Amino acid sequence: MNKFKAASLITAIKTPYTAEGEVDLNTYDILVKKQIEGGVDGIIVGGTTGEGHLLSWEEHLILIAHSVHKFGDKLLIVGNTGSNNTSEAIKATQHGFAAGMDATLQINPYYGRTSIAGVIEHFKHTLDIGPAFIYNVASRTGQDLTPDIIEKLAKHKNFIGVKECGGNERIAHYEKQGIACWSGNDDECHDARHQHGSHGVISVTSNIIPQLMRQLMDNENTELNTRLQGLMQWLFCEPNPIAINTALMMTGAVPTNFRLPYLALTKTQRQRGFDLLSDLDSSDLVGDSLSVLEDEVFKYCI
Repeated sequence: MNKFKAASLITAIKTPYTAEGEVDLNTYDILVKKQIEGGVDGIIVGGTTGEGHLLSWEEHLILIAHSVHKFGDKLLIVGNTGSNNTSEAIKATQHGFAAGMDATLQINPYYGRTSIAGVIEHFKHTLDIGPAFIYNVASRTGQDLTPDIIEKLAKHKNFIGVKECGGNERIAHYEKQGIACWSGNDDECHDARHQHGSHGVISVTSNIIPQLMRQLMDNENTELNTRLQGLMQWLFCEPNPIAINTALMMTGAVPTNFRLPYLALTKTQRQRGFDLLSDLDSSDLVGDSLSVLEDEVFKYCI
């Protein structure tokens, strides 16, 4: 477990697409290499940011296997193999570990919610398979994983810790008990790390500024944290991953191809992002250019 708990910066990596709407492995590899150059410790493959919910299980598992093959010696590879269907979560997690992933990210059943006892039973089945991060994001699942749930699960030998979106007070509560936490809120992650004792962050923002996020995790830097707040908030002006997709297209890091139901940010929103990104050193950005882009350049695939 030590290698997981030493990973303070984990990027929820974006999945790019070709003009035909297929997973673009060539661009994906460039993105991951930029993360390695930026000092990131690991990646979440096919998470919310990586649009695992828009990938077929075949695409999802191929992407995990590809990540292991190409980058497993340089990064922790965490496959988002959770599901609201316990059977699917078990099968996907088994296949992910067979492909060589280091750990799994598991979410509680969403939409078709179950009882607290059912949630715990769901997680026990996936924890039995291998090392797991538990992801608590009540805004997406509709059900908060409260301490009475997490504290039970933390006793399992394969429990690594929690990606916690419930705020820094809860993170501090867990860390005082020896339950490892990674902030799931980029705008709170600096304080979570340096004031509340978190192990780090599982980040969206590090897709585009990995080196600066590395700095935020390594040392307390209130000035840098304050300077990045506007960008972090802009990246969540619409449901994730809409803004990070658009931002990486604006910097030329990925092709301008979306999978529906996601649409690009409006031009007004893009202009705001352009202004925020322009305030940063271009060497800190993933991508070789920066522009607002016109609406016509975006392609929407099914």
